[in-house]
Amino acid sequence: MPGKEQSKKTKLWFGISFIIIISILVISIIKVWIFNQTRHQETFAGSGLFSMEGDASKDVSVTAVPRDSTWTKTFDLYQEGLTDPNFQAYTYDFTVSNNTRDEVSEFTFQLNFAQDVFLSSAWNGALEIHQNVNQKEIVATVPDLREFDQTLYPLETVTFDGETLIWMKPGDYLIYHPSSSINAMEMPLGAMKGTVPGIILYVEIGNDLSSSTLELEYTFHRLLNREPLFWIALAAMIGWILGVIVYIILSIKLKKYNQRHEMDNEIIKESIETFIGFIDAKDPYTNGHSLRVAEYTKLIAKEMGVEGEELDRTYYVALLHDCGKIGVPDHILGKPGKLTDEEFEIIKSHTIRGGEILSSFHSLKNVGEGAHYHHERYDGKGYPEGRAGEEIPLIARMICVADSFDAMNTNRVYRKKLTKEYILNELEKNKGKQFDPGIADIMLRLIKEGKINMDLEV
Repeated sequence: MPGKEQSKKTKLWFGISFIIIISILVISIIKVWIFNQTRHQETFAGSGLFSMEGDASKDVSVTAVPRDSTWTKTFDLYQEGLTDPNFQAYTYDFTVSNNTRDEVSEFTFQLNFAQDVFLSSAWNGALEIHQNVNQKEIVATVPDLREFDQTLYPLETVTFDGETLIWMKPGDYLIYHPSSSINAMEMPLGAMKGTVPGIILYVEIGNDLSSSTLELEYTFHRLLNREPLFWIALAAMIGWILGVIVYIILSIKLKKYNQRHEMDNEIIKESIETFIGFIDAKDPYTNGHSLRVAEYTKLIAKEMGVEGEELDRTYYVALLHDCGKIGVPDHILGKPGKLTDEEFEIIKSHTIRGGEILSSFHSLKNVGEGAHYHHERYDGKGYPEGRAGEEIPLIARMICVADSFDAMNTNRVYRKKLTKEYILNELEKNKGKQFDPGIADIMLRLIKEGKINMDLEV
């Protein structure tokens, strides 16, 4: 039935769309996962680093700005007897800004020095120191430079005025590791947030850090709701769920409708069959004729592509094709001998009478066509109107073939049933004469394929 076929197509559509939605959701999850695993890198130098305002076009930017408070000291590095101050202290605030709506889960920055620098103090995070001493790299991580004890680290240091400093030479660098402690809370770095680690260092008077470069590495922790594909999948899933709910509601209603429709059809069928039983009972030799003609007509229609309710209608119209015989006297219907002209005219009138009886039957569309026209011939020599070819309604042309076949394949009051060879020959011979050629070919094929049983004992 079309309803079942449509139901299968709808369920298939729901299945395919669900797979597509889940695929989009999985893709969005994978995209976010890949994004969160990607380590990003940026390099800052010159005015891009040493300015009050960071580069907002970068996802994460860094600025290094010295505070106004400063002081000088004398560093006699090579015991030359220097007395005048030659190095100046700077307190640099390194502002790390997250310019996105995503959370920065981790970041580090590497500060590369192009001149002699002496590290004094730092706060918040740890400093990973890289020194090149006698062509050998020394690496040590100092968790808190404010509590630096030179005896614990293999680093090159100097001490002036009681202050121990880490000596960073050109090419040396430090890596800043932010702190996630409760006091600092530099990681994770929230959306549109920033953190400001600080470093105190000394450079030669007249110089600053402007020749240094800073390399930033960071990763994001993007939430799934920041991925556009996730919202597309979510909206599609909501639509899909609503569609399923609507489909279920409509299916329940359709099921109830179909059940009621089937019940109505069964009532109609039983009523028609009961009515037809009265007609067939008038002549014991044609008992069951209407039911068989209806079945044959339905088979023909099915071969022609008719289906669903239209196929049911075809069956009912064929079932009622002889209803006009109810007005034909029993002695004429059961007469074993040849009919007189007057009696034959009375017999022929059952087509008109059948059409008239069914004219008020509006539940079945064009229900009277089968009764009125089933004795028309394809060559125009039939009755009651002498219509020819496709002027005859299609349903009547189908009934004509089915009716004639059953008449030949059953015992009648005036003769025994005909042989299979004779019947096949008559169907073949009368194509284009009594029968629609195409419909006759269908009937012949149904017989040859065994879909119609010719071994009836009627």
